[in-house]
Amino acid sequence: MKKQQPQISEDKILEASWELLGDEGIEKFSMRRLADRLGIQAPSLYWYFKSKQHLYQHLANQISKMILNEFQSDGDWKVQMEGLAISIRSVLRRYPCSTQLMMQTLPHEPDMIRFTNRMLLCMESTPLEQEQKLQAVLTLVNYVFFFVLDNYEHQRTVSVMIKDQGELPGGEMIQLLDSMSETEAGLFRRMHKSGLFEMMGSDGAFEFGLKLILSGIEQVIQEQEN
Repeated sequence: MKKQQPQISEDKILEASWELLGDEGIEKFSMRRLADRLGIQAPSLYWYFKSKQHLYQHLANQISKMILNEFQSDGDWKVQMEGLAISIRSVLRRYPCSTQLMMQTLPHEPDMIRFTNRMLLCMESTPLEQEQKLQAVLTLVNYVFFFVLDNYEHQRTVSVMIKDQGELPGGEMIQLLDSMSETEAGLFRRMHKSGLFEMMGSDGAFEFGLKLILSGIEQVIQEQEN
């Protein structure tokens, strides 16, 4: 009896793609690995997506749509920009490698275009020049992207070190810092021992960085009005 081929669809391929990204990261992602996960031959994928980049575009489009659905903020430009940043971070944190996908694709899909347009509208009521409005939005979005990405990479590094060594080399780090002079590592040592670096990736750290950006934009607007 001829073996029945697994039933696949665009939705199943996208779902399996997220699973593969979560398990192996974007560095090891390939159409062949994806096909193996789905139990099909790699050429079958190309009936749905003509290339890996085309697949990435669709995954980024999904992310854009989810952000749009979550971002329901009204109010002035500052309230909207804050809500936008929170919505982007919330979605990106839930989907592995979604930040890299957003950074490696272009807004050439319907929901990506809608998402980009909605971002730009956040600053439209301000007296800034169009170029300044665009730069304000890009600055905010890049901050969120790199904040999420930095935390993602940090967690991966921690996981690898724990896997290789069984634990983080905390004692070795303290010994190293204690062996260095005040000039070389004094401030770093005090911050490390007080646990300040554990705030990296936290809600508090994110909110403070967001406040700095919004305050900077507000100052530019005030200067423009004066």
